[in-house]
Parts: sequence; C-alpha cells; structure tokens
Amino acid sequence: MPRIKKKRVAVRIDMTPLVDVAFLLLTFFMLTTQFKPPEEVEIALPLSHSEIKLPESNTMTINIGKDGKLYLGFDSAIMMERMFGQANRLRQAVEVKLDALGDMLIKARISNPKLITIVKSDADAEYGVVSDVIDLLQKVQITRFNMVTNFKVDKKS
Repeated sequence: MPRIKKKRVAVRIDMTPLVDVAFLLLTFFMLTTQFKPPEEVEIALPLSHSEIKLPESNTMTINIGKDGKLYLGFDSAIMMERMFGQANRLRQAVEVKLDALGDMLIKARISNPKLITIVKSDADAEYGVVSDVIDLLQKVQITRFNMVTNFKVDKKS
C-alpha cells in the first residue's frame, strides 16, 4: 500500500499588527523628541579662520549676548544642578552678573577640575564686556579658554 503524502500547507504570518506597532512607535518618537534644546540667548558668532574643533564633554560656556548680558552654562545636567539648583537642571545656561561670575567659575573648577572654558560672544556685543570677562578669567586663574567663532571662507575669484 502506497502512502499518501499530505499536501504541505504554507505558513502565512499576518504582518498587519507589526506595521501598526511600527507606525505607532514612529509617531510616538516624532512627537516626543526634542532635536535641539531651546537656547537661553541667541548668539550670532563673529567670523575667523580658525579650524580648531571644540570638545564635547567637560565644557563650561560663558555666553555674552548682544545686549551685554552674561550666561553661564555647562554641558552636564549634573553640573547645572550643582551650580544653579534642581530647577535649572535641564537648562542650557543661566544668566549671571559679572560680579558673581568669578565666584561661580571658582566653584565650578573646584567641582570639576577637568572643565574646559569656552567664551561665546555675539558679533555685535560691546568689546568692553568681552574684555571684562577675559580679565575676570585671568583673575580666577583660568588662563586657557576657547573663543568660539564661525569659520570664514575666503572667496577666490
């Protein structure tokens, strides 16, 4: 007696729920992601020929606005909380007065000795404010700092 072979039944997986879940996740991430955190002060940087890249960690940024206001910020939320309290943990920078900036710089350097100081000034800011900040940095023994500029491309014709 010959054996009768049963015909194979193809396995079919319904992909509709997988597509639904994928679109649900895509929608969730699109609606909740914040690509660039809001800045405390908008700065238009001056132009220069420097090609040096800034470090991405252990940075302390002093922003000088067009109106001469000073903002101090750190790359780490932990440092922001240590310096300015829990309410300012997620902010990019906090406004500080020039006379209080020196003490804050010393406190920050004691808290993290590996901090790299970055000065970011608006192109239209008064030079006197920038000069005062540089003098203050020298007074608190921060002699190495980076000035941030935009790269200037020479047009050759």
